Amino acid sequence: MNGAASMNGVVIGASAGVVLALAGLAYGFWGVVLVLVLGAIGAVVGGAVTGRLDLRAAFRAARGRKVG
Repeated sequence: MNGAASMNGVVIGASAGVVLALAGLAYGFWGVVLVLVLGAIGAVVGGAVTGRLDLRAAFRAARGRKVG
């Protein structure tokens, strides 16, 4: 991993922390939970749309079937 990619990860992580902190201050615990759930859903949808996440393989693995 080069320096730019790791810095990008640091910026994304810091931004996520700020968003969670603001949600916690504004809406309390359930606001933070809502932000985390919606973020996870967005990550899955984004991964599926870009092709970086194979949902069929994920569901097969979750059911205990062989993947690959």
